[in-house]
Amino acid sequence: MDDAVPETPPVAEEEPAYDPAAPAPLNVPRMPTGDAGVDAALDRLGDADHLATDGHLEVYEDVHRGLRDALTALDVRPGPPVPARHPTTTPQRDPSGRPL
Repeated sequence: MDDAVPETPPVAEEEPAYDPAAPAPLNVPRMPTGDAGVDAALDRLGDADHLATDGHLEVYEDVHRGLRDALTALDVRPGPPVPARHPTTTPQRDPSGRPL
């Protein structure tokens, strides 16, 4: 008597059904700007490629915050020094002609 169990053929794996909410890379090219903070924020957009659509909002808000911070930093940078006012040799007078 043969107690061997006949082998069953392997079952082929089915391809998953199309899911529009599944992560899919957008493959949008991002060019470097030369500003490290802006480039880091734009690179962060690539994280959305690996998330379901309901996770994109957190990435977009983070990128927006980073870009807003970079723009705000531009406003607080000191500009070129203002030239000092040179004293004049002629005394300044008020409208009535008196020295100031």
